[in-house]
Amino acid sequence: MNSAARWRPHGFTLLELLVVVVIIGLLVGYVAPRYFGQVGKSEVTTAKAQIDALEKALDQYRLDTGRYPTTELGLAALVNRPANEPKWNGPYLRKDVPLDPWGKAYVYKQPGERSDYDILSFGKDGQPGGTGENADISNH
Repeated sequence: MNSAARWRPHGFTLLELLVVVVIIGLLVGYVAPRYFGQVGKSEVTTAKAQIDALEKALDQYRLDTGRYPTTELGLAALVNRPANEPKWNGPYLRKDVPLDPWGKAYVYKQPGERSDYDILSFGKDGQPGGTGENADISNH
């Protein structure tokens, strides 16, 4: 045999490329929903961790001042000294009060409906109630 007869161009046929594209599409269709489901769970976990950190800061505020901040003062009292609060020894947070993972402010009520205070996020939809990622997340 001569060397010219053994030489064939190396490459993929159009059919082989289409099969690979279909396989990749099937894999993405299977993996993507699972991945994005985990993203929603991580946002809920982040909101719970932030609420826990706010609770600790509020408890420290109460230890210093003898009471929790009023609803009117809100969570901003953890960062900025309220007027007429001589025992304030803050700031009680290293940074500003965080927004929830969906970019909305946490709701703070004092007195709370179930305890001394309530901290809650209305979830992804920003509306009271809901299920899944849209469910309310609170300190209770």
